[in-house]
Amino acid sequence: MHQVVPERGSGYTLRLTIARIVILVLHGVGILGLSLPEYQDWFLALTPVQLLSSLLIILLFHRGWNDSFPIFAAAAFWIGFGAELIGIHTGYLFGDYVYGPTLGPKLWDVPIIIGVNWFILAYLTGSVFRRVPNDYYAAFLGALAMTALDYIIEPVAVALDFWYWKFDVIPVENYLGWFGVSFVVHLIFRKAKFEKFNPIALLLLLTLIVFFTVLNFTVV
Repeated sequence: MHQVVPERGSGYTLRLTIARIVILVLHGVGILGLSLPEYQDWFLALTPVQLLSSLLIILLFHRGWNDSFPIFAAAAFWIGFGAELIGIHTGYLFGDYVYGPTLGPKLWDVPIIIGVNWFILAYLTGSVFRRVPNDYYAAFLGALAMTALDYIIEPVAVALDFWYWKFDVIPVENYLGWFGVSFVVHLIFRKAKFEKFNPIALLLLLTLIVFFTVLNFTVV
């Protein structure tokens, strides 16, 4: 059995409201700052901080704390990080690319924060499809959602020096690799026995979609 953290009346509601406001403000200010050339470098330096802030908010409102959850979290981090490691050093899975300086400290040429990003995206998309009864179908939908989000992210990431593609061309292989790795992570998410509802998951996912969609028009 898994432990579910109970909701706690008005105090919980207040914290949830504050968290939602923080999510909207952080991403709204981020859109503005990244869209203005004179402030862009300063806001780029805060990219890892924004990812860690999203992680903290997710964990604060996560309800299913048991042994399965950290196992999934570690698996999502290391499978994602390991896939990026293979991609960077071999060109397999995603194609030929290298990371720029924007995402912060690196381990073996891969930003450490990228593992956090894999966890966040898998957790959010997995939560959205938590009610789908079939594990494999849910994993398929989750992987499809992550791949679609990556399609929106890619042009922005290149424009903001997150990473660079060989010949400045994003290969189809990248999206196929993203789908495959995401499917594996989502299947682990589904098989892990913990509460998968998080009250901020849908808002944060939608905010990320809007965030990168707008930046496609302002920075690309």
